[in-house]
Amino acid sequence: MVEAYVLVQVDVGRADELATALGALPGVSLSEHVTGPYDVVVRAGGESLDSLVGSTVTAIQEQPGVVRTLTCPVVHP
Repeated sequence: MVEAYVLVQVDVGRADELATALGALPGVSLSEHVTGPYDVVVRAGGESLDSLVGSTVTAIQEQPGVVRTLTCPVVHP
């Protein structure tokens, strides 16, 4: 299992709405509206990095109002 945090920038005024919508996507375990350079932080998982990026991250990026994402895989020693 691979997990990652996805930092998401969204259109002005849409962070609450998109945090809720992103939280309902398959593979997403957490989605919160935050402050700072990113508006929403998502924790997501998948069987492999390829499947995580190919399904969940792509679904996040395709949501109307999402401007930019940064995917940060979690490192497990």
